[in-house]
Amino acid sequence: MVDLSGNGAVSPGHTRHGQGSGNTGKKTSKKSRTKRGKRGRKRRNKKNIRNNKTPPPYFPPEAEEGNIEYKLKLVNPTQYRFEHLATQLKWRLQEGRGEAVYQIGVEDNGLLVGLSEADMRASLKTLKRMAEKVGADITLLREREVDYDLDRNTRKIAEVLVRKVPDDQQFLDLRVAVLGNVDSGKSTLLGVLTQGELDNGRGRARLNLFRHLHEIQTGRTSSISFEILGFNSKGEVVNYSESRTAEQICESSSKMITFIDLAGHHKYLKTTIFGLTSYCPDFAMLVVSANTGIAGTTREHLGLAMALKVPIFIVVSKVDLCSRGTVERTVRQLERLLKQPGCNKIPLMVSGADDAVTAAQQFTQSECITPIFTLSSVSGESLELLKVFLNILPPLSNSKEQEELMQQLTEFQVDEIYSVPDVGTVVGGTLYSGVCREGERLVVGPTDEGRFLRLKVGSIQRNRSACRVLRAGQAATLALGSFDRSLLRKGMVMVSPKMNPTICCQFEAAIVLLFHAKTFRRGSQVTVHVGNVRQTATVECLHGKDELRTGERAVVRFCFIKHPEYLRLGAKLLFREGVTKGIGHVTRLLPPSQNHDQNQNHDQNQQEH
Repeated sequence: MVDLSGNGAVSPGHTRHGQGSGNTGKKTSKKSRTKRGKRGRKRRNKKNIRNNKTPPPYFPPEAEEGNIEYKLKLVNPTQYRFEHLATQLKWRLQEGRGEAVYQIGVEDNGLLVGLSEADMRASLKTLKRMAEKVGADITLLREREVDYDLDRNTRKIAEVLVRKVPDDQQFLDLRVAVLGNVDSGKSTLLGVLTQGELDNGRGRARLNLFRHLHEIQTGRTSSISFEILGFNSKGEVVNYSESRTAEQICESSSKMITFIDLAGHHKYLKTTIFGLTSYCPDFAMLVVSANTGIAGTTREHLGLAMALKVPIFIVVSKVDLCSRGTVERTVRQLERLLKQPGCNKIPLMVSGADDAVTAAQQFTQSECITPIFTLSSVSGESLELLKVFLNILPPLSNSKEQEELMQQLTEFQVDEIYSVPDVGTVVGGTLYSGVCREGERLVVGPTDEGRFLRLKVGSIQRNRSACRVLRAGQAATLALGSFDRSLLRKGMVMVSPKMNPTICCQFEAAIVLLFHAKTFRRGSQVTVHVGNVRQTATVECLHGKDELRTGERAVVRFCFIKHPEYLRLGAKLLFREGVTKGIGHVTRLLPPSQNHDQNQNHDQNQQEH
């Protein structure tokens, strides 16, 4: 079998066609190699013209870490071998946090060898037995023919998704922020996905998502809402069409997609930025209307997601309202925007199930790939392709990173605060690190005076269903009983008493000014977004510079004008004021005791100059 990676090496355990094992050391003449190569290429080209597909000759070599496993074949393994394979599968599932992808008919070096029909059936049967042993189900994603042999036998490779059956509500949860201009069809699309019914063309599907009367009257989202879409262990959709409550969806799902529906109107931009910075989305879905194209806040939302390094995919909606030519014009517009020097993205049009599988896998492996879907929430055109993509989409963090976060002390970000009858004060947010259990004692702060107050966690709910243990990276609501709601505000953190959290009124950040109409200098006031913190801050000084213009970089010291905040070193920072925008990361925290001394020294330096 010839290695098609281009180096002409012989893959282990195989000899070249027409050569005996005794000839493997002999050199083949360049002329005969060229002739044979031409004949092989012609044969492959004919086959590929018939299939209209050109499968890649090889995959990248198998990685020891991660959830992707290559297997040449799994035919009638011995009991010892079977136990070893099941243990290996368990490891891959752990790496993928409950999901693994098996490539059957592929060698460890990535060479696509392929299997006969009988060997493929036997291998899939063995894989199913392995999955049952570890409490998982398998789904055949796709089969592809490989035709690299000189014989005429059809050989196939298969791609199989293995997913754990849910246990103890520890399903894989991915958060997707939904961005796009006002009236692009974001809420309608989410309504169709989560309710399981197509829209009537007048916005009926979105009514279940709105939280306020003015949203229903105008059809425009002004607040952040959360919607869930589940997939069971066999890859089937679980939504409200068959389940009455969120709890039933959680119980039946092995994988959960939590959509964060954000506002599209420019006047609600601060709410949209808060949703992107605070709720730590894994991915962003930019919805663009086919009939209006790139308009309004579309560019701004794309820029925000890229500044915060959130992987983004694009959905062109409302294709039923316009001609094919208009849809193609909108797609070309998007492709030009993505290829611009500021974006440097590679658009990947998804037009079939095979494309959807490829897009889901390449999307997380490369930062440049940007899948584009064209669909309709009214006719349902290409809606299934988006579901296939979401079903296969792997998590960005592996089990090792997750374990490391869970070993740290508890830190919960407070994003929402409610008062619930018969329950008391309830806070919603994301557990950044550690593990949180019912009855755990934490401290919350900082208050306006910079103090932390003791409290006790009552019940915990994830996706509106009861949960006893909360792990790092998961979003939930925590009941705090009779704790005084007036003492809480968005931007606080609940941490372990052992942490001894550092708070600051002033901090330094390395920034780049994305846009400013004039110049950015000492005394400028901007709204700073760092995680769940959102507060106005004053620029105290620019190190080494007097002022900044668009595109310039500097280390800047900011001072919060209202109260101290809890920040983490290295945290991403985004600031804005009117048309002024900038991004950066926190490089230094100045404890409150140092702030007064810093100000005095700075004022003395200013007077001397």
